[in-house]
Amino acid sequence: MSNQSGPAELVQRVAQASADFGAANTEVDDAVADLLGVNGTDRRIVGLVFTAGPLSAGALAAAAGLSPAATTTAVQRLVAAGHLVREIDPGDRRRTVLTLTDSATEVVRRSYGPVAEEGMRILGGYRPDELALIDRFLRAGIDLQRRHAARIRSS
Repeated sequence: MSNQSGPAELVQRVAQASADFGAANTEVDDAVADLLGVNGTDRRIVGLVFTAGPLSAGALAAAAGLSPAATTTAVQRLVAAGHLVREIDPGDRRRTVLTLTDSATEVVRRSYGPVAEEGMRILGGYRPDELALIDRFLRAGIDLQRRHAARIRSS
């Protein structure tokens, strides 16, 4: 980064890098979806169950921002593809939860694990004050994206 970059140029470079980061993230997600043989929504559901652990269909619908009908359809596809299973909820034997199969868990770990490990190494190279700035920037960006997603959905 040149010291001769003006503030407006630097803002533009950071904005472009942020957009490029999002696009690169989508490339990784698309590669994982291809590996699983699923669409983007189904890949997101696999990721949610991987991260959260067993989820009821209702909790999954809320986390994914999907209607109950869309969630049911996606769950049926993922069960048929061998990525999700329905199990009795150990906390309430009257209901079922969705869990990942061992093979889907392995694909997610093998795919995203190295990304997470390398990302942690990169972050480990920053000073605490730099990490605080990055954290503030990312959280503001997440809030911005979610607000605009809601705006777009409501229009």
